[in-house]
Amino acid sequence: MSILTDTEEVLFGMKNEKYAVFMQKLVPDHSTDHFIGIKTPELKKLAKEMRKRSDTDEFLSELPHRYFEEDQLHAFIISEEKDFSRCIMLTEAFLPYVDNWATCDQLCPKVFAKHRSELIPYVDKWISSGLTYSIRFAIGVLMRHFLGENFLTEYADRAAAVISDEYYINMMRAWYFATALAKNYGEVLPYIEQKRLDKWTHNKTIQKAVESFRVTDEHKQYLRTLKIKGE
Repeated sequence: MSILTDTEEVLFGMKNEKYAVFMQKLVPDHSTDHFIGIKTPELKKLAKEMRKRSDTDEFLSELPHRYFEEDQLHAFIISEEKDFSRCIMLTEAFLPYVDNWATCDQLCPKVFAKHRSELIPYVDKWISSGLTYSIRFAIGVLMRHFLGENFLTEYADRAAAVISDEYYINMMRAWYFATALAKNYGEVLPYIEQKRLDKWTHNKTIQKAVESFRVTDEHKQYLRTLKIKGE
């Protein structure tokens, strides 16, 4: 039996209609029938089993997938790939089909942490792709792998330069800058003081930073004074 048939049977064997309704509310881009209803720990366990099969590539090449959970499995399988070149190949093949924030954010290849210098050209490619979730993914990569001791202002410049009306892109930009304020406050503060972000992202960044336990009370107090009010 092929991996495609096996996977669908296993997924529907774990079906939970109430959880499917719950997930649809979190990922409203799709109707309820796009969700089978399976929790993340179960999907991660299944993904580990699928990686051991000799026909895993058959599943990975079957794009687009029909169900949300199949996309999640795909993201989890890629995230565990240890060969950087293969991981990049799989990521680039999958990204154009990522159509929701949850799958986008679950796609977190561990091997990226060991190949930061090689990663930046791909970040530039994804961030200029024009695809909502490829852009969100690129900014997420900058947030996960290029803050703290790996921070350079040129990376923050990339996130600041993105111009979009897409909610899921700007929410990730705000998340990036709020996290950057927690890890690289002095270097990132000028982006807020100089109002280098659009109003919505600027204010959302401040809101998320103020809500973060990683930002000091003193910094929170000052950030509140930088909120853009009115039109």
